[in-house]
Amino acid sequence: MSQTLHWQCKESILSLQGELVHDSLADLWQQRHQVLTGIRVIDLSQLSRVDSAGLALLVHFSSSVDAKDPLLLQGVQPALRSLIVLYNLQGVLPYEVSG
Repeated sequence: MSQTLHWQCKESILSLQGELVHDSLADLWQQRHQVLTGIRVIDLSQLSRVDSAGLALLVHFSSSVDAKDPLLLQGVQPALRSLIVLYNLQGVLPYEVSG
């Protein structure tokens, strides 16, 4: 079964929808330079699932942005929050606690 990932860039926000998993990352990875231009926030509220490959992609995105302020993750679901804490990435992946 193939997972789907869709994204939209509007102003300084990259919104991801679907599943951010190993099998769905190829297109976003190939377009990452264009997609990340001007992005300050990544909205994850419409993701149904994130695996460790998706988490690694978010870490890479966060470390590849040339700005003094890191990317902010918005709409982080409890399962992803658990992964961030488990891997001790709170300082690398700042996120906004929602709900």
